Amino acid sequence: MAKVVDRRKLNFWEELYLPAIASGMKRTFAQMFKPAITLQYPEQRPEIFDDYRGAPGLVRDQDGREKCVSCQLCEYICPPRAIVIVPGEAPDQPDYDYSEIEKAPKEFYIDMLRCIYCGYCEEICPEQAIFMTDLYELNAGSRQELVHDKAKLYDVGGLRVDAIQKWKDKNASPGSEERKNVPPSGNPGDGAH
Repeated sequence: MAKVVDRRKLNFWEELYLPAIASGMKRTFAQMFKPAITLQYPEQRPEIFDDYRGAPGLVRDQDGREKCVSCQLCEYICPPRAIVIVPGEAPDQPDYDYSEIEKAPKEFYIDMLRCIYCGYCEEICPEQAIFMTDLYELNAGSRQELVHDKAKLYDVGGLRVDAIQKWKDKNASPGSEERKNVPPSGNPGDGAH
């Protein structure tokens, strides 16, 4: 059974709605003389903070090589399944040494319409090959233009110089300078011989 609610009768001023209109106009006039907080986009751009998670992009290392080794962890962890990777053989290029890498992505797609910008792909990547960029303008004329392929992802990500270059000294000989001052225990400077 429906519950009947008794509503009180409006008084004379409430029926006229004048106090409500006057209150609204007072607030409007107060805001007119304050400085504007609206940006005139696209002439004025918003400030992008360092921890902003925009569109994901693939990066190359300081030598211009692909960092992605096609492990497919980002494809596995992606909640909306926006990433598709087709693994292939590592490229055989005379300019770069790919001897430590077995695979490289033949094809790499991220559907930006499905991506939720969670950053899981960036966190799980063991090679630090995928990063969330500060790109927030994603517009296109069709849905297919928002499926970024490998070339577009490298354009978005660009080049990233890493402090740690884990593949750089893998082929160094045991008598090289880097290994000369390391004691047999493996810890430099502990003095154990």
